[in-house]
Amino acid sequence: MAEAEVLYSDIKFKRARGNTDVATPSTDEATYSEVKISKTQRPGSKQPAASNRRSGVTSERVALLVLSVLLAAAVTALGVTLYKNTQTMKSLQKLQDEAKNLTEILSKTEPCKVEQTSKPPPVRDEACPRCEDGWEPHGGKCYFFSSVTLTWDQSRTECRSMRGDLVVINNREEQRFLVSRLRGKMDTHDDRFWIGLTDSKNESEWLWVDDTRLNTSLTFWRDYEPNNLKYDNSDGEDCVRMGQKKGAEELKAWKDESCKSPQKSICEKPEKA
Repeated sequence: MAEAEVLYSDIKFKRARGNTDVATPSTDEATYSEVKISKTQRPGSKQPAASNRRSGVTSERVALLVLSVLLAAAVTALGVTLYKNTQTMKSLQKLQDEAKNLTEILSKTEPCKVEQTSKPPPVRDEACPRCEDGWEPHGGKCYFFSSVTLTWDQSRTECRSMRGDLVVINNREEQRFLVSRLRGKMDTHDDRFWIGLTDSKNESEWLWVDDTRLNTSLTFWRDYEPNNLKYDNSDGEDCVRMGQKKGAEELKAWKDESCKSPQKSICEKPEKA
């Protein structure tokens, strides 16, 4: 229950002089008295101050709750941003390390020797001469192992269309390389490859496609070859193919064959200068 209000009032009384037995009105003397009157609050009346205080407390709680939610959202967003930044920095560091390793590798690569000519060298994407796609490098030359079966003349035309020619074997190392590579490329025992050696101009006069004569001290004929058999073709066997699926003893892998027989082939050309 709310405390009652207190009202104060002054009342003035007059006291007569002389005989006090009879209350005769007189104006001679005045007496003052203080009277305290309580004013009770009416039932159902409102209390604005208390209500305003409760409303203020509720508003403060709501504001504090909203601020807490916003702060939590800001902290979460900051954490996500920091995580993404960390991942980005790791990726950048990895790329920098890879670039550093590549630079070290390139710095250790010996520069290519370029001949001095009156014309400036062509612009190249690579630092050193390389073989074209599909060609294999070895000993300063590029080799193409064709999987298409053609006659000897057709195979040579194919090689020339690629700015090369049928292979000319100049030493044992080159023969060893070709024998080794053909073992993995031959599908069957009789699957062989044309090389650039023929005696089609003069029988038993073996010439390479570059018109050099075959060095008799550097030949790799199989046993009992060449034999110039004519049962498949009346012209005999005037072109040479090579390949040994199980490997060639002492690198002997050459065999003469009819130039019209379809065979695979080996093309050759110098590395790009």
